[in-house]
Amino acid sequence: MNDRITLLLSGILTILFFVSGVLNILDYFIVKLILLALFLAIVTTIIITKSKDDSNTKKPLD
Repeated sequence: MNDRITLLLSGILTILFFVSGVLNILDYFIVKLILLALFLAIVTTIIITKSKDDSNTKKPLD
């Protein structure tokens, strides 16, 4: 996973917020659940990507 996946998920979340607002379906529980799941997927992807970057970076020995 990389930053491209995070950017794609962020775009999908933005589009879903926009479409849900236009169609007045933001009050439905299933829509809130889908948006929350997408947000958690973005956060998880960021955490995994950053932890892999940190583990790949080797610190020089003193």
